[in-house]
Amino acid sequence: MKILITGGGGFIGSHLSELLLAQDHEVFILEPGGTAKVRHLIGHPRFRVVRDSVMNVEILDSLVAQVEIVFHLAAVVGVEHYVGDPYEVLNVNVNGTQNVLKAAFKYGRRVVFSSTSEVYGRNPKLPWSEDDDRVLGSTRIDRWCYSTSKAVGEHFCFAYRKLGLPVTIVRFFNIYGPRLDKLDVGRIITIFMGQLLRGEPLTVIGDGKQTRCFTYVTDAVTATANAGLRPETDGAIFNIGTDVETSILDLAKLMIEISGSSSTIKFVRQEEVYGSSYEDIGRRVPDARRMHERLGIGELVPLREGLAKTIEWFRSEA
Repeated sequence: MKILITGGGGFIGSHLSELLLAQDHEVFILEPGGTAKVRHLIGHPRFRVVRDSVMNVEILDSLVAQVEIVFHLAAVVGVEHYVGDPYEVLNVNVNGTQNVLKAAFKYGRRVVFSSTSEVYGRNPKLPWSEDDDRVLGSTRIDRWCYSTSKAVGEHFCFAYRKLGLPVTIVRFFNIYGPRLDKLDVGRIITIFMGQLLRGEPLTVIGDGKQTRCFTYVTDAVTATANAGLRPETDGAIFNIGTDVETSILDLAKLMIEISGSSSTIKFVRQEEVYGSSYEDIGRRVPDARRMHERLGIGELVPLREGLAKTIEWFRSEA
């Protein structure tokens, strides 16, 4: 099967490419950034890299015409972007998604749209099931632009599905693993990782009691691939993640323990890191039953095991 991954040169896209190639599919990736995360795949006879973006409708159209499934992963992510450049977040995540859906509809291609746990906002009812309400803060708070952009993308997916386009939505919960972002930016694990490898204190925001459910990347891409390759998932939304909560403070302690680092922990105020345009979410916990039951996902990689592999990879790249 011929498959297109937008944003395929990124963290999740690179692992998804590996899995699909191992399953004997032909993979095209559309990637505007660097290709360092897929450099080990370049030269594979069933792997093609196109250096462009979903904002180029002509290139996108020509690629979608050649494939059977589109995994739409391309997006602007990361807290530093939410608060630093909300326009780019909204532009790429909303307009880029429309471009993908328009091309897919033109050729009748199946789409898997990568969304996020952020769409639930700060809904206090936990765990979050796929049809739960969204609860967000003020539009004056830039932090909510990413959640909103992904929710708009989901609405466009369902609008196109009413027109006959087969679409499945996956919502990722704190995916981590080798090739995760750059050190010191993006997700909390890479921020901690940079500090850890330099022997610096790990900066924990607030009291560190806020929790996340950290999901190893191989589990996430297996679920994502199954969401696209199983026709019966059409029209469904899937939370992709573990339901095991870990506090940020415990994450920091565990990373120090596994690595054997001399790093300590330093508590910092949120405003010192993100300014006044960010609101944190105390807990994020998915109801993962649909993922397990309908996508055939069994036992997930434990955090300690996944962190050990991730730390080992970053050390090897340092």
